[in-house]
Amino acid sequence: MTDTSTTARFDFHCHSTASDGRLPPAEVVTRAHENGVTCLSLTDHDTVAGLIEAHSEAEKIGLHLIPGIELSVSWRGQCFHVVGLDIDPNNAKLKQGMQIIQKMRELRAQAIGARLQKKGIPGCYEGAKNIAGKGTVTRTHFAQHLVNQNYATGMQKAFDRYLLRGKPGFVATQWPDMKEAIEWIRDAGGIAVLAHPLRYKITATRMRSMLQDYKLAGGRAIEVVCGSSNDNDVLNAARLARQFELLGSVGSDFHSPENRWIELGRLQDLPNDIDPVWNAIKPIATTHH
Repeated sequence: MTDTSTTARFDFHCHSTASDGRLPPAEVVTRAHENGVTCLSLTDHDTVAGLIEAHSEAEKIGLHLIPGIELSVSWRGQCFHVVGLDIDPNNAKLKQGMQIIQKMRELRAQAIGARLQKKGIPGCYEGAKNIAGKGTVTRTHFAQHLVNQNYATGMQKAFDRYLLRGKPGFVATQWPDMKEAIEWIRDAGGIAVLAHPLRYKITATRMRSMLQDYKLAGGRAIEVVCGSSNDNDVLNAARLARQFELLGSVGSDFHSPENRWIELGRLQDLPNDIDPVWNAIKPIATTHH
């Protein structure tokens, strides 16, 4: 790995075909490298299945890959996403946790298919599973199937019409408790990062309560800069990082080249007074400073 101390560019949140991304892991790594990213974390939903391929490609092209994952967790009945950075993918507790969530995802997928079948749309489970291939079946795969079968004119419309809360294909899921999931990340030697904090549409009071519990559970960082962030979003997320003394992370949440608004490495700078999460990851801190 080459020293990129003067040109370091980080992206600590992205997805491949191992979960609901559209590009194979190696192509995600290559695309990130072409976009100037020097340090990347592949953080597929509830799986580390893409990391071996990603690591192999990263070694070939000289990109620093940090093993990661994005876990679906529950806090007081609501779903949140927590990224685990610098994890040991072979950790036993993390593996057990992934198995639990994968089973929940499979049962949810079957239930979504059954609900859409009742609404007169047959074959959705099979269609979504076919699109997912060896990857985890997610709502994104259902949305793609609905678009492919002309039940919706675009991915967002498929979600809006069929897959969001109150719609025919919505299935409520009680994911593992946030505290338990953070324990899996910590047991695997990783750093827990709250993903896209402004996306959850909760009150400021509820956000404060959640972040208090998050930090008590061992959460250490928060995504201050996301691929969808505007200037005001960064200011608000940075305020939360300061208030709760959390490290700041940056991540595009890249899924597909088809979404031209979200691109690997296309991120605003982390505010100067926010302590970056990469300073807490020894190989990076040593290389980039």
